[in-house]
Amino acid sequence: MTPPPVAPPVLRCAGRTVAHHASGQGLAPGRSPRPYLHPVRTLAGLAVTETAPADHPHHLGAGVAVPDVDGHNFWGGRTFVRGLGPTERDNHGVQAHRAFARSEPGGFTEDLDWSAAGRVLLRERRTVTAARLTDDAWALDLTFALTNPGAADVTLGSPATNGRPGAGYGGFFWRAPKEARPPAVFTADREGEDAVHGRPADWLALSGDGWTLVFAAATEETRRDPWFVRAGQYPGVGSSLAAAARLRIAPGATAVRRVVTVVADGRADRTRAAGLASRAVTG
Repeated sequence: MTPPPVAPPVLRCAGRTVAHHASGQGLAPGRSPRPYLHPVRTLAGLAVTETAPADHPHHLGAGVAVPDVDGHNFWGGRTFVRGLGPTERDNHGVQAHRAFARSEPGGFTEDLDWSAAGRVLLRERRTVTAARLTDDAWALDLTFALTNPGAADVTLGSPATNGRPGAGYGGFFWRAPKEARPPAVFTADREGEDAVHGRPADWLALSGDGWTLVFAAATEETRRDPWFVRAGQYPGVGSSLAAAARLRIAPGATAVRRVVTVVADGRADRTRAAGLASRAVTG
C-alpha cells in the first residue's frame, strides 16, 4: 500500500508557528520552481520573508537557489550571458520534492532532485531545524548537501563567473520584506552594504523595522564563502558558492553548506547580534 503523502511542514518554536514550507509547485518556469520557507516570522509574529515581490518576482522567501548549474538557471529570472548581459533564456531548472525523510514541528529533512532538460543534475538533502534562543529570538538552522549523481563533473556558476563583477550569488538566499527605509547591515567589524558585500564573515546582521536577522556561517566551508548583500535596492542576503570561480562537484561527490539564521524581535546592535550568532551556532 502506498503511504499517504506527508503534509508540508509547519515549523513551530516556543509554542508559536514560525515558518511554513512552500512546495513551489505551480510556479512559472521563469521562476525556477523550488521549495522555500514563507512566511518566516519572529516570535512576536512579524513576517521577515517576502515572496515574489514586484522588483524580483523570482525571489522566494528563504531557501536555496543557484543561477548556473551546468548552464541551467535554478535561480529564476534572466540569465547573465557574457557579452550580452541579462538575457531571457529557456534554460530554467526545477527543484522537485522527492520525500521528507523527517517531518516534525521542530524541523524537517527533505530530499530533492535538481532537474533540467530531462536530466537530474544534482540530488539535494536539505535539513531545517528551529530552536528557541531567548524570549525574543529563535534560530533557523539550514544545511543543504548537493550530490552529483552522474558520471561527469557538474559545475556551479554565477553571474560573476560569467562576467558580471560583484554578482557571485548562489546557494542559500533570504529575501526580506521591503520597507520604507533600507535595513541596517553590519558584521563584527564592518557596516553598510558596500563594506560587507562580497566579503566572508562569521556572521552578518540585517536589521529592519522591529526585527533583526543574523546570518551565521556554521562550517569552515561556509565561512569561506563571501556574503551577497543587498539593502538599498532591496533587502536580501545570501551566500556565494561561486564568487570568483565555478564550484566543481565530481561524480558521487557532495558539496555541503550550513547557515544558521537568528530571527529576532527588535533592532539588535553589534554586541547583541554577536552574542546571538555565537549561541545559535554553538547551541
